[in-house]
Amino acid sequence: MIEIAIWFAFACFGAAIMLCLYRIISAEGVGTRVLALDTMVINTIALMILYGLALGTEIFFEAAMIIAMLGFVSTVAYARFMLRGNIIE
Repeated sequence: MIEIAIWFAFACFGAAIMLCLYRIISAEGVGTRVLALDTMVINTIALMILYGLALGTEIFFEAAMIIAMLGFVSTVAYARFMLRGNIIE
């Protein structure tokens, strides 16, 4: 029963990533694209954790933490670029 739930979660998060990808391609503004990209990073982290649960290994949790940190830094960098036009002062 747990395996069915994990596969269902894989399908849901995979569909969410595809919808975010569509939003990145079809969005008019840069802010909407950054928001969709940040949501895609969160869904990718969820997929990595699910994959780690399915395999029973802990390495994917550490990789998810690294990707979460990179996703946060990239979102802040995009926001600063949109507000000020430069990232590093």
